[in-house]
Order: sequence, then structure tokens, then C-alpha cells
Amino acid sequence: MAKVKPNVLTADPSKRPVKSILISQPKPEGKSPYLELAERHHIKIDFRPFIQVDPIDSKEFRKSKVHIEEFSAVIFNSRHAIDHFFRISEELRVKHSADLKFFCDSEAVALYLQKYTQYRKRKVFFGKGNLQSLLDLLLKHKDKESFLFPCSDIRAPEIPDFLTKKGFKFAEAIIYRTVVADLSDLKEIFYDMIVFFSPAGLKSLFINFPDFQQNNTRIAAFGSSTKNAVLEYNLRLDVEAPLPDLPSMTAAIERYLREVNG
Repeated sequence: MAKVKPNVLTADPSKRPVKSILISQPKPEGKSPYLELAERHHIKIDFRPFIQVDPIDSKEFRKSKVHIEEFSAVIFNSRHAIDHFFRISEELRVKHSADLKFFCDSEAVALYLQKYTQYRKRKVFFGKGNLQSLLDLLLKHKDKESFLFPCSDIRAPEIPDFLTKKGFKFAEAIIYRTVVADLSDLKEIFYDMIVFFSPAGLKSLFINFPDFQQNNTRIAAFGSSTKNAVLEYNLRLDVEAPLPDLPSMTAAIERYLREVNG
């Protein structure tokens, strides 16, 4: 069995082949580029969310005095945000205008809107999977729209900081909470690589395993805030995405596997 406890340290961890990877997200439904990656490279990939999401109910949301119907555009940077935006809208009986625009950080997030709305009849804009492309996109519409940013109580500051600095008309809407998942069943399980997608995932790792030492375990991080969290925890960052030539986490892992696994 692939053995979140670190492997014994060797002189150069980057030279060790990777045979097992833990993705700190729920297992995707249907086809997944991670599963295709596992098949191509004959490795084991497991999925386990390091955080869980708890909804903020409509009674609590009303206290924020944010009125969804007053905004002409919504910014989404995760599927969780989409799920809880439409949930809270339903609870509040908000009817979205046919002109409501959606701005997403990637095409994958944008396509997830199909779960809740007629995608082709909506004005949907999306970036290239990196923060800068989303910010550039928003800037083009700065003077035309009023933006709502649905998010968690724990969120990276880059988007709201940018909107404030550039003088956007916007509001944040905290519609769910991010809490640490119980990972105690992973205590004796070892992986060659752990993949993180948010600072909250790293926080969960160290709350569950305060004595964690990286040693030979490779760390992969998606997004600048996650990368910064890896460094703040004094961990070695082995795989980073997105980069100009590596827009996705799977692309970055694939390159790394070709280098170390041959």
C-alpha cells in the first residue's frame, strides 16, 4: 500500500521516483485528468479532501446586508462558490436577472455553471486558470458592472485587494465556511507526493499532524496563495502550477513525473 506521513529522507529527494500521490480534494465524478495521469504513468492516485465546507444559512447571511439582486456580475473562483451562491439564492428566493454576468477564473469553473443555469443563454467570461488572467478580464469590465464575490470565511486576499485598489464597485459575500477535516485515519499512510490547492489544506495538514516533516514527500501547490503557504510552513515546494507553460496541476505533475520516473 502506498505509504500523510513522510518517507525517510535521502540525499536528494527529487531523484526518487513517485509511485503514489494524494490529491487533497474530493474524488471527481466520471473522467478525470488525474485518473488518466495515473493510468499513463502506472502510479497510485488517491483523493481525500483536507477541508470541508459548511454552509452559512440565509438567516445569518441576511446580517451581512448584502443583497444579491443589486449586482450585475458575479465572480467565481471555485465550484464551492458556485454551489453555495445558487443555494443561498434559492433560500432567499432571489431570481437572477437574465442579464446577470458570470466571471470565472477558468473554463472548468465556468462549465460547472451548467449544473444550475442554461449556460449558453448566459453571459459567461472566464480566465485561463491563473489569477492574473482573471484580474485582466475583470479590469476590462470595471466601469460597466457592479461585482459580487461569493467566498468562504477563509479566502485568499488577492481578488478583493485588487478590486479595492482599482476602485471597483463590489462586495464580498461570505456564503460558506471552510473547516478542517479529520484526517486521523491517514496517520500511518505514506505518499510520495501530496497536492494542495489552498492555504486551508496546509493548515489542515498541520492541525491533524503537528509533527509532520516533509523528508522525501514531494509537495505540489496550485496558486500563488497556496505556494506562499507551503513556504510559510517551511516546506520544500517541488511542483508548482499554474505557470505560463503549465496551466494546470496535472500538466505540472506530468512534467515532474517524466523527470523523476523516466
